[in-house]
Amino acid sequence: MAEEAKQETAAAAAEVVATEAEKKAEEPAPAVETKAEEPAPAEEPALAEEKAVEAEEKAVEAEKKAEDDSEEEKKAEEAEEAAAADEVAVIDGTGSFKEETNLVSELPDPERTALAQLKELVAAALANGEFDLPPPAQPAAAAPAEEPKTEEPAKEEVKTEAPAEAAAAEETKTEAPAEAAAEEPKAETAAVDEPKTEAAAPEEAKAEEPTKEEPKAEEPAKEESKTEAPAEAAAEEPKAEAAAEEAKPAEPEPEEKAVVVAEEESTKTVEAIEETVVPAAAAPAPAAEPKEELIWGVPLVGDDERTDTVLLKFLRAREFKVKEAMAMLKSAVLWRKKFGIDEVLDTDLGLPELENVVFYRGADREGHPVCYNVYGEFQDKELYEKAFGDEEKRERFLKWRIQLLERGIREQLDFSPSGICSMVQVTDLKNSPPMLGKHRAVTRQALALLQDNYPEFIAKKVFINVPWWYLAANKMMSPFLTQRTKSKIVFCSPGKSAETLFRYIAPEQVPVQFGGLYKEDDTEFSTSDAVTELTVKPSSKETIEIPATENTTVVWELRVLGWEVSYGAEFTPSAEGGYTVIVQKTRKVPANEEPIMKGSFKVSEPGKVVLTVNNAASKKKKLLYRYKVKSSAESA
Repeated sequence: MAEEAKQETAAAAAEVVATEAEKKAEEPAPAVETKAEEPAPAEEPALAEEKAVEAEEKAVEAEKKAEDDSEEEKKAEEAEEAAAADEVAVIDGTGSFKEETNLVSELPDPERTALAQLKELVAAALANGEFDLPPPAQPAAAAPAEEPKTEEPAKEEVKTEAPAEAAAAEETKTEAPAEAAAEEPKAETAAVDEPKTEAAAPEEAKAEEPTKEEPKAEEPAKEESKTEAPAEAAAEEPKAEAAAEEAKPAEPEPEEKAVVVAEEESTKTVEAIEETVVPAAAAPAPAAEPKEELIWGVPLVGDDERTDTVLLKFLRAREFKVKEAMAMLKSAVLWRKKFGIDEVLDTDLGLPELENVVFYRGADREGHPVCYNVYGEFQDKELYEKAFGDEEKRERFLKWRIQLLERGIREQLDFSPSGICSMVQVTDLKNSPPMLGKHRAVTRQALALLQDNYPEFIAKKVFINVPWWYLAANKMMSPFLTQRTKSKIVFCSPGKSAETLFRYIAPEQVPVQFGGLYKEDDTEFSTSDAVTELTVKPSSKETIEIPATENTTVVWELRVLGWEVSYGAEFTPSAEGGYTVIVQKTRKVPANEEPIMKGSFKVSEPGKVVLTVNNAASKKKKLLYRYKVKSSAESA
């Protein structure tokens, strides 16, 4: 079970960057194959043998170089272990990172052109109502039921036209205007001339039809004589002989008329359907023009400068492929409406216990808000069951996670071109639950929703307290990741977690549980009080001197990551012959003791407070401290 859990968690790590990894993995393959295959047809056997010998020689030289390189790498590793500043993160990267510019004037020409094209597509989609949800299912189900009714006359036409064949059908179509003309006395000549044209039509049809249908060619001629009788009757010229001859064929006459009428009605109904369909698609257009489509409180079109920032996020997520970016934007807007984002924001989901699972705290060195994910909290079985016990609870957890993200975006991000529009995420994998639990489906669903609907909101993703097998999985995935993705993701082992965080987040902003000095209920210090970092080398001592004047109070706090060092404090007066006052007797501080040591001392004469940290261990230690010197009035 443990191995399966490891594999599942590694798979989850792979999903974080799967969308970019697949593109990166597919690109280089064809280039390598073409280079290898091109020279093969042109080579002769002798040349091939010579090149094979040369290849073997080069391979031997490459092995020698590899051995030399391995020796150099070993020396470099030893040098890195000796250097204090080189032991920080698992993945290479700079501590300071900057987002791409959102100022249109500073964009490269291709990106500026893509932004302009995306704006045009968004405006056209809004005009066509493409960002609106489809109509409810009931009206859509009723529409197909009406269509067969309109098609029933067409079926009747088939039945009535069956004996007359295709030629008769063509004649009846041309006879429709003839009947209309027969009603007008002045148009009788036109009605008489039409059978001539009808007679020519069957002849052309006879030439085109197969030989099997030739015997039926006489029927249209008979029908022509039949249709002349109603034309004469319409002109009020009754003839007894014609009436006697046409007494029997008079019955199909209403059928032909019915066919003509049915055809006319069917064409009218088809036209009516088309006319009703076109306005139905065009109807939302005038209603959509005044309506403003917003995403994260930012309009999708208009002169708002924040619009460019939002659209650039979708373009960068799709490598400035305009059509793909447009598809992603449309999908995100429709998903937000289906999910009911506005309603979820105002809903009390009743999960205060999850405040310690995911929370925002402080900012990084560049000003990005930091979101912490502490999945080890789910070791509490009662909390786990409350969040993932059944399907309803899992759906509520998903809404709670989306709600927290939406509130963070709206309250802590700035979409202006020069503002901070992304955040840093810190994920603590210490004691996290296995991936085979009840939460698996909802966490995968949440991951997919975040990837598809929240593009470019992560400036940095830092995984801390990562187990060794997780690091191994990351190394296997690393060659398939794009450079852009690699620059955003950092993995670090438990021993490097705090130091890695300090590269991106100042210690005064990092919560105590992750190695920093931030505490919510701290009355002495705040995030505005900077922390000083020192490295205490193995078997060495570090002293900190805090100068103080008369009638002041010195307040300080100090932390050594991992402790296992000796700590003491004393006050030394500036006057010669003065007595040294021991403030804190030197003692060894174990690793499991209070993470932060605090102290204060009232100074009655000028002097200095000296803090001493003695590291007798064989490993270096990270020392954090800060202090204040307050006047007697402030301390009172």
